[in-house]
Amino acid sequence: MDSLPLELQLAIIDNLALNDVKALSTVNRHIYPACLPSMFSGIKIADSGQLVAFTSPGNFPQAYYRYIRQLNVGIAGPVGSLVTILQKATALSRLVIRAQGCFDHAVIPAFAQTASLRHLTIINEADEITAPLSERLVVAIAASVPELHTLHLERISRSVLTAHDLVGKYPFVPLVTGDSDIPNHPRLGSALNLPSLLSIASLRHLTIRDSHLGDAMWTQAPVLCKLEMLDVGPCVHEPPTSNSLAIERIMSVVGPSLSSFSLPTALASPPPKPLPHLRSLHISPFVAPDEVVETVTALAASPIESLSVQCFADDLSDACGALETFLALRADRGPAFFGKLARIDVDVVGESEALEYEHEKAAQKLQAFCRNLHLMSDVPRKLKPKSRGAGDRLRSNSCAF
Repeated sequence: MDSLPLELQLAIIDNLALNDVKALSTVNRHIYPACLPSMFSGIKIADSGQLVAFTSPGNFPQAYYRYIRQLNVGIAGPVGSLVTILQKATALSRLVIRAQGCFDHAVIPAFAQTASLRHLTIINEADEITAPLSERLVVAIAASVPELHTLHLERISRSVLTAHDLVGKYPFVPLVTGDSDIPNHPRLGSALNLPSLLSIASLRHLTIRDSHLGDAMWTQAPVLCKLEMLDVGPCVHEPPTSNSLAIERIMSVVGPSLSSFSLPTALASPPPKPLPHLRSLHISPFVAPDEVVETVTALAASPIESLSVQCFADDLSDACGALETFLALRADRGPAFFGKLARIDVDVVGESEALEYEHEKAAQKLQAFCRNLHLMSDVPRKLKPKSRGAGDRLRSNSCAF
């Protein structure tokens, strides 16, 4: 290994598991430097206590910060240690922040220095009623990243400053108070609400889950980005009709540029504006099987090549049946109706209460139908049985595709 050129050593090390890299680094003092980039490229820090310890002098050598490319960190309250990492980890490209409600906005300026950061995830892991995470803080952070490409947000709460119309109204939506001290953004000014994310010109992938999307400004905020992928989930505090209206509002603004869309609610009619570039459609399990055909048909004007349907385990047979109905309709209407469709996939969420052979039979029938139509498909045939005493299934609002 020592005799190999450094470039070849690095290529070999990049293909090793982390434990193997650590073992290799102990072979001799010559190979150790080549292992450093892989050993410290990904860092996960559980909480603020560990974060402070990590950045304390002597615990993590200053020279090693340049190797950090991915950081997953839990944070609450003070942000001095996070600022330290953001300033020193010049190669940082992916950052996940797991927050316990709002944290100090003093961290915002540090994000302007993250020249390599492309992927940002911010999740509120606290109870949003007692410890909400303000949209004003999150938007100010995202808008400060120089070249943000992918943004993933979960359980972000509206601010009273931008959602005063929700105060005291039914249904109850958790709101943030006391965030008026977050300074205006150099470019956005005081418009620190979720719709302002569309003014981030470099943004291409946007995911917002478990957050209130009813802001009317979605249709009025300037749109400077050209989103390629949109994944929005319903707000648990809002009824289905309100969620559908909010999502349709967002679709009407960004739909023309989308190539991939994760649809969390059913569609009864085509979107107000066509989606001329939509090639990949994902349907969440919150769209009931008997709404799948109507929903997919509403997007017949788009050049969809890949369709994936996520369903709860007990709905697999019905979901397969719905897709068979859709394919029969496609065959009947001819090549002008979803003529570019090349693949159908089914993904299952949760555990099964029904008999396995019923699911297997439905999956086999759908796959046979796809083969006859020369379509690729991936449909699970075996399901994890429901655990004894597991109780009723919980349908989470967060669906990963």
